[in-house]
Amino acid sequence: MNNVKVNLKISKIIETLHPLEIKVLNNLKSSKTLDDVVKKSGLKEIEVMRSFQWLENKGIIKLSKEQKEFVFLDKNGQIYLEKGLPEKRLLIELNEGEKKIKDISSLSKEEIGISLGNLKKKAALLMDKGILKITPQGKKMLEKDSLEEQFLNKKFPLEINNLDAEDKFAFDNLKSRKQILRLEVKKTIYFELSELGKTLTNSKIEVSESIESLTPSIIKAGSWKDKKFRKYDVTSRVPSISGGKIHFVNDALDYIKQIWLDLGFKEMTGNFVESAFWDLDVLFVPQDHPAREMQDTFYLKGKAELDSGMMAKVKEIHETGGDTGSKGWGGKFSEKESSRILLRTHTTCLSAHILSKLNKKDLPVKYFAVGKVFRNETLDWKHLFEFYQVEGIVVDENATLRHLKGYLIEFYKKMGFDKIRIRPAHFPYTEPSLEVDVFHPVKKEWVELGGAGIFRPEVSKALLGFECPILAWGQGMARIISDYWKITDIRELYNNDLKKLREIKVWNK
Repeated sequence: MNNVKVNLKISKIIETLHPLEIKVLNNLKSSKTLDDVVKKSGLKEIEVMRSFQWLENKGIIKLSKEQKEFVFLDKNGQIYLEKGLPEKRLLIELNEGEKKIKDISSLSKEEIGISLGNLKKKAALLMDKGILKITPQGKKMLEKDSLEEQFLNKKFPLEINNLDAEDKFAFDNLKSRKQILRLEVKKTIYFELSELGKTLTNSKIEVSESIESLTPSIIKAGSWKDKKFRKYDVTSRVPSISGGKIHFVNDALDYIKQIWLDLGFKEMTGNFVESAFWDLDVLFVPQDHPAREMQDTFYLKGKAELDSGMMAKVKEIHETGGDTGSKGWGGKFSEKESSRILLRTHTTCLSAHILSKLNKKDLPVKYFAVGKVFRNETLDWKHLFEFYQVEGIVVDENATLRHLKGYLIEFYKKMGFDKIRIRPAHFPYTEPSLEVDVFHPVKKEWVELGGAGIFRPEVSKALLGFECPILAWGQGMARIISDYWKITDIRELYNNDLKKLREIKVWNK
């Protein structure tokens, strides 16, 4: 009874086999690898590989892969195999008589340079007043082939793992030289027959004339009536298909925007390219501040056209403090420096543009932005040179530092942080100024996420034309969101690993 069931199962499986699978099956018994089957079946590699995957899904075979690294002779390696290594040819020429470098005829300039370096290390030649001479050691080297020459005479390709100590020494010396050796990784795909596979390969399976799919021509001609349809096994495993979805960073962006919208804020947008005037000067950043240097800021070619009235007001505040009660920064304000064009270093320039358009009757107002900024940073686990910043301002005559702390704590709690630390700091355009840190649960340390504060009168008066408390903050988004996905290196946010993109969880809204 059991044999009847087994035979019935095998019969059903055979009925579902594709013609390519049958051709491959008939060549499995005396094969071990994909390459073996390709040679014996006459099929293309892609056809065999596709059949292997189908057969594995049916439980007929089990696949495994092995990677090996091989050494091949490259362009110069082929030449040196035929003509000899440059250093050997140079020794042969010098053995016939000492020469000046310019008189060496058998080598190119590049080969002469390489040969001189190698032979000097081995004390095989001397240079005396521009004359090259072979040494006794050099003469000895002519008597037998070097390890490098012996290596070139081997039968290639050679598997790296099979090299003995002498071959490894020669390989290390040659691989650093131009186009002598080439490394290639070769993948070998092995298969192992299951019990079902062994049963199926014990007898030759004939390829039957069956219809794989109906086409308009088959239906029209009626030729399907006398044919057999190949059955499909709907229970067999098939490759999973990953549908398109929003990038997880963009998903987090949308979530962050919604937090501020729910808190009654309006969104600000603007250009990546900005003038130094709007990015730095209106925010009372001194024109000799280190942040303006090329190593901190990406400058572009060109010159911005600026409003002369606003320019005069900002210039006066920088030089003397104007009517803000400040002494300013002193010195002479450079309009040329103001007109320089750069990639915005923060989104606070968006706040500056908004503030310059407000009137008293518009107050109170609240704005936010989530946008890209650019800094000439050294890349590491917590720094990028292009990143998102979460910006916000509150313009309200009754606003206080307590309100600012409240907004920041509320935001970070909604982002999933329990331990939040707000400490005093210094920024050119806010006073008082704050730094916001959160505790990183994996690295077990406090991580700085951005600055905040109340705009100084030098900023608010220049932009609004009157004094009014303006709460402001700018936070680095990458460090805020990375902990949600247990990412400890923010560079992983943008490496676009397909496996990670398919499997990563969406932001829990």
